[in-house]
Amino acid sequence: MKLNSRESIQDFDLPPEDRDLVEGVIAGGRRVLAKAITLIESSRGDHQERAAAVLDVLLPHTGRAMRIGLTGVPGAGKSTFIEAFGLHLLDQGLKVAVLAVDPSSSRSGGSILGDKTRMERLCQQEAAYIRPSPSAGTLGGVAEKTREAMLVCEAAGFDVVIIETVGVGQSETVVAGMTDIFVLLQLPNAGDDLQAIKKGIMELADVVVYNKADLDTMAAERAAMQMRAALSLLRSASEHWKPPVLLASALHGQGIDKVWQALLQYREAMTANGALQEKRQRQALDWMWQLIDNGLRHRFREHPAVKAALPATAETVANGTTTPTLAAHKLLNLMNRYF
Repeated sequence: MKLNSRESIQDFDLPPEDRDLVEGVIAGGRRVLAKAITLIESSRGDHQERAAAVLDVLLPHTGRAMRIGLTGVPGAGKSTFIEAFGLHLLDQGLKVAVLAVDPSSSRSGGSILGDKTRMERLCQQEAAYIRPSPSAGTLGGVAEKTREAMLVCEAAGFDVVIIETVGVGQSETVVAGMTDIFVLLQLPNAGDDLQAIKKGIMELADVVVYNKADLDTMAAERAAMQMRAALSLLRSASEHWKPPVLLASALHGQGIDKVWQALLQYREAMTANGALQEKRQRQALDWMWQLIDNGLRHRFREHPAVKAALPATAETVANGTTTPTLAAHKLLNLMNRYF
């Protein structure tokens, strides 16, 4: 149940524009939701200050959604799976938000942001919202402001928020630290059980789904069996849950209901003993420290003394007359001297 927006924001000193933004998000306005996320993703200092204030007011309206992280190698059918899964949730009477992260070019910095095109049917539904965002050089498969965007979607009343990662390999683990459930999409014939063990991402997966199982049923069943054997040798992400390995064909809508049932069972198991609440508390603290680290790094680079000494210091490191360790200490001491 949503809190009353006009009662909950009276204690906050917000300019009229941001007050309207907060009330519009809580009312579920899609255009206002997009505007709020754009504000959050802005790198301008004044926008960041406004965004922090808006998020502070929206915070009491968050926390009710199921947060699902989804990753998989390119070609695993992530977008097709999310569309089929999202349509299934809409049939259950739920509202679904999808935060899709697209890789940014290391040269131009641009992104295609084509997820709405790949999820054409889902994006046309009134109860669904799809927001593509560029990774913009952020590691771990998510965008820098994905966490904040997720909270805004929760405040807008979405029951399920799905975060789709870039999907480039074993490093797509950051999403597991910001969601309740981490789903890993696999492809049949993509590696044996020993290969699976080597992938650190397996240890974080709460549910493993072999998509495109209809292309080769025997190969999919064999891969699933090998994966179950591999997972039995690994320590699960939670002592309260053993990750299931499921088969699905998103293109034909097969197995989607079983995936949803597994996610509901996970939430029930983790909620019953307070593990889900503890997980969210750890994630919030980790998020705080990450923001502190990012803030300190930014202050370091913008510090006047550091900016003045950095070019010459970097040159001595590049030509080998100073070690990187000594150079780093000198620059850090400059910041500490005037901090």
